Amino acid sequence: MSRPRQSRRRRGLASAAGLTLAAGVLTACSAGADTGPPELIWYTNPDAGGQAKVAENCSTDEYTISTQVLPQDASQQRIQLARRLAAGDTGIDLMSLDPPFTAEFANAGYLAPLPEDLQSRLEEQTFDGGLDAATWDDELVVAPFWSNVQVLWYRTSFVEKAGIDLSTPVTWDQIIEAAAANGGKVAVQANKYEGYAVWLNALIEGAGGSIATDTDQGVEATLGVDSEAGRVAAGIVEKLATSKAAPPDLSVSNEGTAGATFGSEQGAFMVNWTYIWTNFDDSQPEVKKDLGFARYPRSVKDEPSQPPYGGIGVGVSAISQHTDEAMAAVACITSPKNQAVNAQLTGNMPASPEGYDDPQLKEIYPPELMELFQESLDAAAPRTVTPYWSDISGALQSSWHPPSGVDSSTPERSQQFLDDILHGRSLL
Repeated sequence: MSRPRQSRRRRGLASAAGLTLAAGVLTACSAGADTGPPELIWYTNPDAGGQAKVAENCSTDEYTISTQVLPQDASQQRIQLARRLAAGDTGIDLMSLDPPFTAEFANAGYLAPLPEDLQSRLEEQTFDGGLDAATWDDELVVAPFWSNVQVLWYRTSFVEKAGIDLSTPVTWDQIIEAAAANGGKVAVQANKYEGYAVWLNALIEGAGGSIATDTDQGVEATLGVDSEAGRVAAGIVEKLATSKAAPPDLSVSNEGTAGATFGSEQGAFMVNWTYIWTNFDDSQPEVKKDLGFARYPRSVKDEPSQPPYGGIGVGVSAISQHTDEAMAAVACITSPKNQAVNAQLTGNMPASPEGYDDPQLKEIYPPELMELFQESLDAAAPRTVTPYWSDISGALQSSWHPPSGVDSSTPERSQQFLDDILHGRSLL
């Protein structure tokens, strides 16, 4: 089992980047009353009730925690939180942040510093990937709550029919060809949204490249989309989009529609997050019985895949009127015990090895799948950690969508557009 590192990886990031969002005047009452314990308001991403249950577990005589659910789309979550925080809304005490937006919020001054003792505890208990995603300017700025990763899900009956060996690493070319030759579909996330940028990042990283490096240079970061790795990624997108293995809804596909395609008669392969293991338990038990799993596909034959990394970190608003109570709540929320409670209800796995040791979690997930999740977390490639990620992601989505329009010229055009966006020569 993977164990956490003992010190943070040092990284350089842009020292200044403005979050320029037109924020209307928002009014909000302070969480809490003049008498009695304060009420902490935790803005959460949508899930199956895990965060609400953890909020209940962590409410005490000193404070209570209530949850407000953010929009389904990650970009809309970012916009709602950023607008409210920029307007000085004190009605947010805690927030669940998607990893690519952590640096942006920290750079904008929206996050209260985590106490040193809490940082030390989190460093000791957390997987490397979770620490990296929660770090800004060499400091932990949010507390890793869950760490998500994508694997390759497959229908065992289809794999037997196609005769493809999943006991050894497979490439995207192999699964696309196997699906196309045997009447199956390869389900991915390729709508014009953050999930598409997640896929592109994994394809490029898996081919030995990166979307951007030298991010300490801000908008002058070195872009790597127009590269051999970028052309490999474009070739994979083009191959699937023009193949019989492409689902009819490829250009509007997301995590949910990918699950629907996978659960259909043509279901063959799917890349998706950890929650898929329990996704079909009640709705399609026959699919659950037919469910197999393997390491995320390789972009190139001789390079190990670098699966997408996701997750949630819990941050405290810098203008919360109950900062001390909120920090105590964060310590409780992100304890391995409550990470495991959340995982039991949502399928979003713990950010700590200790969380994986939970007996109830071991009853839900087979040991070989738990091992695959942790192995994949060790190999996962996070999206570029920079306050400019929203601009980068938006530029990628615009220049690579729809998938049917991607070809060998896409990386060059995309990089030029990305550079223009970063330097203010074009608008999204």
